[in-house]
Amino acid sequence: MRTSGALDLRLYRRVLLEARPFWPHIFALAALNLAATPLALLAPVPLKIAVDSIAGAVPFPELYRRWTPAPVLASPVAALALTAGLMVAVEVVSAFRGFASWLLETYAGERLVLAFRAKLFRHAQRLSLSYHDMRGTTDSMYRIQYDAPAIQSIATSGVMPFISSTLTLLMMLFVIGRIDWPLAVVVIATIPFLVGITRARLRRLKGSWKLVKLLDSKALSVVEEVLGAIRVVKAFSREDYERERFVGKSQTRVREMLRVQTLQMKFDLASTLAFGISSALTFSIGILHVRNGSLSLGSLLLVISYLGQVYDPLRSITRKLSDVQSSLAGAERAFAVLDTVPDVSDRPGARAMDRGAGAIEFRRVTFGYSAEHPVLRDVSFRAPAGARVGIAGPTGAGKTTLLTLMTRFYDPSSGEILIDGTDLRELKLTDLRNQFAIVHQDPVLFSTSLAENILYGRSGASQADVEAAARAANAHDFIVRLPDGYDTLVGERGMRLSGGERQRVALARAFLKDAPVLLLDEPTSSLDVKTESLIIEALDRLMVGRTTFMIAHRLSALERCDILLEVADGRVTTRVGTVEQPVGTS
Repeated sequence: MRTSGALDLRLYRRVLLEARPFWPHIFALAALNLAATPLALLAPVPLKIAVDSIAGAVPFPELYRRWTPAPVLASPVAALALTAGLMVAVEVVSAFRGFASWLLETYAGERLVLAFRAKLFRHAQRLSLSYHDMRGTTDSMYRIQYDAPAIQSIATSGVMPFISSTLTLLMMLFVIGRIDWPLAVVVIATIPFLVGITRARLRRLKGSWKLVKLLDSKALSVVEEVLGAIRVVKAFSREDYERERFVGKSQTRVREMLRVQTLQMKFDLASTLAFGISSALTFSIGILHVRNGSLSLGSLLLVISYLGQVYDPLRSITRKLSDVQSSLAGAERAFAVLDTVPDVSDRPGARAMDRGAGAIEFRRVTFGYSAEHPVLRDVSFRAPAGARVGIAGPTGAGKTTLLTLMTRFYDPSSGEILIDGTDLRELKLTDLRNQFAIVHQDPVLFSTSLAENILYGRSGASQADVEAAARAANAHDFIVRLPDGYDTLVGERGMRLSGGERQRVALARAFLKDAPVLLLDEPTSSLDVKTESLIIEALDRLMVGRTTFMIAHRLSALERCDILLEVADGRVTTRVGTVEQPVGTS
C-alpha cells in the first residue's frame, strides 16, 4: 500500500505532466515570483541609509557612493530626496511585478483548468453506462466542475509560490547572517519546530479535505435530483421534505468543515506563538548588540524589517503546504476519473465499418447488470437485413436490454452478438453505433434549437436535409408555426414542446441519421390517438429498407412485424410470420 507521501509525490508529477503545455508560462511566473526576493531585500535599504547616513554619522554604503553624484551626497536634503525616490521606485517596480505575476497566473491557470476539464469531460463521456449508473451524474459533474481547478492551485498557486518563498527565506537568512549571525541563528532555530507542526497538520488535513469534498458532492446530488424531478416534487408537495433532506446532508458537511478549520486554527496558533517568541528573542538580542556597539541602529531596523519578510515566507510555506492538501484531495478525485477504464471500449485492432446491411444475430447471449441476477439467459435469434422485429413481454423482462446490447452500451456476460456476420466487439465503437438510429419512449432533447436537435442525427447536414427529415417525421408543419421556426429553443430536455412534438423531433433526428438498423423503444406510448397516428405514419416511412426492432405495449403497432420476440423470465422465444394474436403485455 502506498504511503500518503508517495501518493502526494505521484499526484505532483501527474499535475506537472498535465501542465506541460503551460510550462513556459509557469517558468515565466516562477521568474516573476523570484524577482520579488531582491525587491524585498531592497525595500528596507533606503530606511537604513536615511537612519545611519543622513540622520546619523555612518558613511554611505560603498555602492550608494559609487552611483550617486558627490554634490548630492554632500547635501542632506538632496540625499534624503534621492533616498525617498529610491523607496518609491522599489514600490512601483514591486507593484508592476505583482500585476504581471497576477495576470500570468490567471491566464495560465484558467487555460490549464479549461484543458483539464475538457479532458475529464471527454473521458467521462467515454465511460460505460455501468459507471454512471453506479456513481450518478452529480459525482462526475462535481469532479469536473469543482475538483478540476485543484490542478491550477497546485501548478500555479501552490508549487511556484512555495519555491519562491523558500528561496526568499534562504536569501533573507543569508543577508541577516551577514549583518549579525546570532540573529540568523535565532530564526533558524524556529524552523524545525515549524516543520514538525506542518507535518502533523498535513497528516490530519488530507483525509478531512477528502471527506469535505465527498459530503459536498452528496449535498449537490440532492439539488440535481430534486430539480431534475421538480414536477414530481411539486405534484406531491414535497418541497419542505426535500429542503430538509438537503439541509441534513449540508449540515454534515458544515460540521466537518468546522472541524477542518478548527484544526487549521490550532496549527496557526502554534505557528504564531513560535513566530512571536522568535521575534522577541531577535529584538532583545539586537538591542543588546546596539548597546554594546556591535550593531548600528539602522542595521537593527534593517534586520527587523527583514524579519517580517522572513516570517512571511515561513507562514506562506506552512500555509501553502496546508492549503495544497485540499487541492491534492481534489486532484486525486479528478485523476480517479481519468484512471477509470471503460467497461466497453475498442479492442486492439478493432475493424472499421461502413454502412452495413443490418442483419442482427444473437448467439447464446447471457447478460446481467450484476453477476448474481442475470436479465437474459441463453438468448439466440436471427433477424435478416430489412426485417421488422417486434419485441413483447412483461415489464422488466429485459426488452430494452436487448436494444442496449445491440449498441454495445453493455457487453454480454457470455455469447456473441453479430451484425452482418461480425461480432460487435470486433468493430470500432463509433462505426458500430453509426449503424443504429434510436427512438426512445421518452425522447431526450437538448436545450438548444429545434434545428440543432435534429442535426444531432448527422452533424454537417444542410438546412434542406433537416427540413426534409422533419417533413418525413410529420414535424415540419408544427415547427414552421412556431415564432422562430427551426431556430426555436426547446427548453431544458425539450419541455417547451408537447410529448408528441418531442417524439416527432426525435423521429426527424432518426430520419436524418439514415442508419441501416432502427431501434424503437415504445415510441407511441402515452400519446393521444391523433398524435399516435402521425407517429405511426412517420414510422412506416422510417422503417422502409431498414432492419427494425420495435418494443410496443400496443399490439396494433406490432401487427406488421415479420418476427416476434417474446421475452419472459430472461428467455426469448421467436415467432416468425405476421403477428396476429396477442402475445404478452409490456
